[in-house]
Amino acid sequence: MIFRANSKGLFHAGEQVFSCAIGRGGLAAAADKLEGDGVSPIGVWPMRRLLYRPDRGPAPVTALPVRAITPQDGWCDDPAHPDYNRLVQLPFSASHEILWREDGLYDLVVVLGHNDDPPIAPLGSAIFLHLAKPDYAPTEGCIALSRADLEAVLAQAQPGDALAIEA
Repeated sequence: MIFRANSKGLFHAGEQVFSCAIGRGGLAAAADKLEGDGVSPIGVWPMRRLLYRPDRGPAPVTALPVRAITPQDGWCDDPAHPDYNRLVQLPFSASHEILWREDGLYDLVVVLGHNDDPPIAPLGSAIFLHLAKPDYAPTEGCIALSRADLEAVLAQAQPGDALAIEA
């Protein structure tokens, strides 16, 4: 299945339509995406796996590969580092995101296959499908859904499914 998110803040999962947040920089062609620009990259991105925070609830029902995160998990966003756009263990000397967040946005994170096979600096890292803020405020380039909506998507998701980000 191909799930779809668009610039109007709508996320299509089969017959269901949900509200979603997109990047603060709007949408742009993947070839124009740069690290830190806040843009959600237009394209079709494989749903690689689900990361979840186990102290905030059990793993949701999904056929995607699942991994519990720990306080030592991070994501490298330093284009000059060999682990750019990869899961890393903290402490980590290069620039990175901390996955174990207090705000709950990464309690459920679907890693999308954007710029990962192989990663090319500086075309963007850490493009995820994750939990939205209550007001659906823009993300740093990810797509975000409410917890209930993301859990509904995960229940449908199968290995090989993808998220299309469309203008």
